[in-house]
Amino acid sequence: MRKRNQAIPAAFTILVLIGILPSLGTARASAGETVLDAYILEALEKNLALRQQDFSYEKSVAELNEARGLFLPSLDIQGRYTRAEGGRSFEFPVGDIVNPIHDALNDLIGEPRFPTDVPNENISFLREKEHETKLEVIQPIFQPAVYYNYRLRANLTDIDRAARDQFKHDLVKEVKRAYFDYLRAVKLVELAERTQDLLEENLRVSRSLVENGKATRDVVYRAQSELSKIQQSRAGAEKGRYLTAAYFNFLLDRDLDRPIEIAPLPSEPEDPPLTLSQAVGRALRNRLEIVQVEKGVEAAGNAAKLARADYLPGLSFAFDYGFQGEEIRISDRDDFWTASLVLQWNLFDGLRKESRVKQATMERSRLSTRLEELKTTIELQVRDAHRSLVVAKQNIGTSTDAVISASRSFEIVNRKFQEGMAAQVEFIDARTAMTRSEINQVIAIYDYLISYAEFERVTALYPVQEDGGR
Repeated sequence: MRKRNQAIPAAFTILVLIGILPSLGTARASAGETVLDAYILEALEKNLALRQQDFSYEKSVAELNEARGLFLPSLDIQGRYTRAEGGRSFEFPVGDIVNPIHDALNDLIGEPRFPTDVPNENISFLREKEHETKLEVIQPIFQPAVYYNYRLRANLTDIDRAARDQFKHDLVKEVKRAYFDYLRAVKLVELAERTQDLLEENLRVSRSLVENGKATRDVVYRAQSELSKIQQSRAGAEKGRYLTAAYFNFLLDRDLDRPIEIAPLPSEPEDPPLTLSQAVGRALRNRLEIVQVEKGVEAAGNAAKLARADYLPGLSFAFDYGFQGEEIRISDRDDFWTASLVLQWNLFDGLRKESRVKQATMERSRLSTRLEELKTTIELQVRDAHRSLVVAKQNIGTSTDAVISASRSFEIVNRKFQEGMAAQVEFIDARTAMTRSEINQVIAIYDYLISYAEFERVTALYPVQEDGGR
């Protein structure tokens, strides 16, 4: 294994010379990373799905601010003007009480100085007209539900933030994959073009051999058949290039036909930057899916405490100041104020509190179990990505050897065929083997790059700005 890995750089140099890979240097590799990084930044700024994640997070922040506001006093102004008629009333016997007294006084003084015909009063419970305008301040003093509701909303905000930031990591991987898919499609189109040129030359040579009596007419038909096949393959490759370009532009929220800059490939495939144990440790420390579930466990615990808070009383302070009377008038003769301590304590609600506590407790247990499962799942993902990256690098070396051997074999057979010393079937077999090895080479290179992008995602290796910003 070590011997093959040491041979990879030399094999890459040979492929550069025969045109399978571009000529690359350290500066150009850095330029390639710069191009892709610029595209990634553009996607993080413009991707429509990420913008939806941003809106969800901002909505959660607004809900958290709403929960925080419950700790502060509320101030209301209330105004009321009422006209009323009818309703309950009672009769106050003013005349029955006062008239006998006045009659006795008149007898004592000898003259009718005091009226003796005072009527009884009929008093209505409703005022015929009434006005009241007041300011009302309510300040929670002891409200456990307000506190645990705030903590619950903070947990949910953390979950939304972690989900948004995790989506960024997924988007980076998807942009890289789409970009490498596009580059692979471009290389396959170029390979089809080179193969088509080769087969067109073969058709010309076949016709020349027939004209010079060195071959029969069937070699021309066979050459034409092979040329038709590669033209069909080229059309399929061009379709793949078109679709991969459109999808890449879609991720960046750009016009689907916008040209894409082609970055150079690295001159040599890299080994995994972390050992397997390092990769697993990093993933378990940095994967935001774990943060989401951990915050979910906290949220379920606070939901249980919120439900238990209903067993406790609530105490608030209320203060009113305003003006009231039969006329709309604001003066020191019409003002009033009241101050109150308001206690609220629910003693029985049909066991609904107990049900809410049990629901939250069961959800916390479920999420705790989910957390353990998630950690195991992430470790499996890291193991798979790490091994895939190692195998992908080995496949580059294997496919490189195959391309070199097939190319040299085809050069020999092609010269023999042009001189009429090799059968056409031998030429076609050699050409097919070379084309197949070149296709496998292209696939191996981009499979490695895609595997590297996946390894970065599962280990949270690619630097993405998190925690409240892009």
